Amino acid sequence: LFFFLAHTFMFCVPGVCGCCGPLRPRYKRLVDNIFPEDPKDGLSKSDMEKLTFYAVSAPEKLDRIGAYLAERLSRDVVRHRYGYVVIAMEALDQLLMACHSQSIKPFVESFLHMVAKLLESREPDLQVLGTNSFVKFANIEEDTPSYHRRYDFFVSQFSAMCHSTHEDPETRTRIRVAGIKGLQGVVRKTVNDELQAIIWEPQHMDKLIPSMLFNMQDDGEENPASLAESCFRELLGRAAYGNMNNAVRPVLVHLDNHRLWEPNEFAVSCFRIIMYSIQAQHSHHVIQQVLGHLDTHNKNTPRMRAGIVQVLLETVAIAAKGSVGPTVLEVFNTLLKHLRMSVDFELGENSRRNSGASVSSSGRVKESEERIVQNAIIQTIGFFGGNLPDYQRAEVMMFIMGKVPVYGTPFTLITSTLTFPPDTFDVPQVTSGFKSKTMVAALPAPFLDPLFSISLMEDCELRQLVLEILLNIIDRHDNRAKLRGIRIIPNVAALKIKREKISKQDVGFMKKHGQQLYRHIYLGCKEEDNGHKNFELLFTTLAVLTIELANEEVVVDLIRLALALQDMSLANEENMPMVIRCGIMALVAAYLNFLSQMIANPAFCQHVSKVIEMRNLEAPYLLPEHIFREKCPLPNCLEKEDRSLYFQTVDLAECLVAPGYNAERLSIPYVPQVTGKHSFVDRRKHRWGGLGSVLPFISQ
Repeated sequence: LFFFLAHTFMFCVPGVCGCCGPLRPRYKRLVDNIFPEDPKDGLSKSDMEKLTFYAVSAPEKLDRIGAYLAERLSRDVVRHRYGYVVIAMEALDQLLMACHSQSIKPFVESFLHMVAKLLESREPDLQVLGTNSFVKFANIEEDTPSYHRRYDFFVSQFSAMCHSTHEDPETRTRIRVAGIKGLQGVVRKTVNDELQAIIWEPQHMDKLIPSMLFNMQDDGEENPASLAESCFRELLGRAAYGNMNNAVRPVLVHLDNHRLWEPNEFAVSCFRIIMYSIQAQHSHHVIQQVLGHLDTHNKNTPRMRAGIVQVLLETVAIAAKGSVGPTVLEVFNTLLKHLRMSVDFELGENSRRNSGASVSSSGRVKESEERIVQNAIIQTIGFFGGNLPDYQRAEVMMFIMGKVPVYGTPFTLITSTLTFPPDTFDVPQVTSGFKSKTMVAALPAPFLDPLFSISLMEDCELRQLVLEILLNIIDRHDNRAKLRGIRIIPNVAALKIKREKISKQDVGFMKKHGQQLYRHIYLGCKEEDNGHKNFELLFTTLAVLTIELANEEVVVDLIRLALALQDMSLANEENMPMVIRCGIMALVAAYLNFLSQMIANPAFCQHVSKVIEMRNLEAPYLLPEHIFREKCPLPNCLEKEDRSLYFQTVDLAECLVAPGYNAERLSIPYVPQVTGKHSFVDRRKHRWGGLGSVLPFISQ
């Protein structure tokens, strides 16, 4: 009776039952059993197996097991019993890995609560322990999505760990590595869950991205840097179409805040990672954001703007052969706008310096720095344009030429006072070439008109650029390298010129635009500042025209043009310097020698050879091998009466009769058809800005 009453009393009195082991709930007894008396002994494996079997058999008890474990862990953390804390987290990890039913949801809440407790502690070991458990949880694929779970705390806490400033370097590295792993876990757990799309919102990206970049930036700690880069790549690789802006914007802000645009090695590295990590179809989003950032900083220091432009170069270099979407013209429009602004800044600085009493050293630095910006812009435009498909390159060339002022129209980009020395840019080597099947597609009228307007500019280097562009477009069989240099070629057949029969489309092109080509070659020959390079390009242009576009009618026109140049030099109505007159004579000789062998006309070849032989004997200054040498002796005048030194129209006409050419047209003197739209006098009054330096890049 006494035993019965005592037993009844224990059941009825609150709190007394907790002291009686056999009367405690089974899940609590199973949980208690996994903790040994001495925490150094570690988790009891046999008792852990019993707890796991019970949890799998009765999944409805999981939430209670989790809550009880959380209660014990919180108590042990407060009492600094870290050995038991480690055992509790190990048990939680094993339960998570073993249980995959829907009932695991409440258990996860208890688990995350315990992880949060560890992360909030100031003990590095506990923070690392909690992070490792979270990473294991992040790798578990749950059967159903979570409707209410949020990871805001974990993003904030892991980001703070990434910026750890612990005084011990080794401990600091451990904490930072743990923070990066934690962020990587958050990314993996959330990016594929449509209900967790909030992770891409700015408040989270503004913590995630800078934390990764901060560690990538620290060269002294290879482990955090490498891990941070891996996490950064993974995040970007999972970014969907609508998330790109939120993912890239914090990168730009970080580079601004830490002044990483000058020098910009880290910025370039970041955007290389971005472009190679994201899906190719999203590349234009990145380009647009960098362009917008350049607009935002349009009044910042030249070196910062140059740094942003160089980063843009890296992005377009990677995206140019992929999907750049609708941004092609936007890229060019923005860069051309910034090119003009940079030139305006330079001119404004020059005018202020010139108005002062002395030239300051800061002014010289300012000028040189603006040139850095301009060179970066030119290089970016050129590289981007040079890697576009042919159809887009043609569009871009017309777009840029649309910015060039043509006679009778208002200036859209540059003003008549704006000069931009082209010698600050290098014309790139010819690479793959602009291979358009027809000249109609390669040289449409909207492109030709402003291009030939530039050919009449006063600057000899701008005229060279125009000829470079024409050669890059017209030379479809890569013959230009074989024609390098202006000279009397003894055996043209040895050059192994590649050519095809002229197409009907190209015949139509020459009928429509041939006179325009001839006119600008004719006018370009008599410029007083022409040098050896100009005459070389003029010769190569005539030769390539002969190879690519010359039928019988065009051959006759080209001969008429050559004879007209000879007559212009002899008549000298514009009082040209003697060196220019002799240069024109040498050009005509070199070209007719080439043409006579190309059309394989023995009589024509004989007449040309005879004139060249006489010049060798009596007037070497009329041949390219002599006139373009330094200190070549020049005559006081050119003797018109000495017919043996000049090519005769009558003799050439007789040579062309037998092969069936229309020799009668040869007797009609060529006269350039100068129209009002392309007036030589009016156009040469203008000087043009640096855009001409861009076009050879694109036309290649």
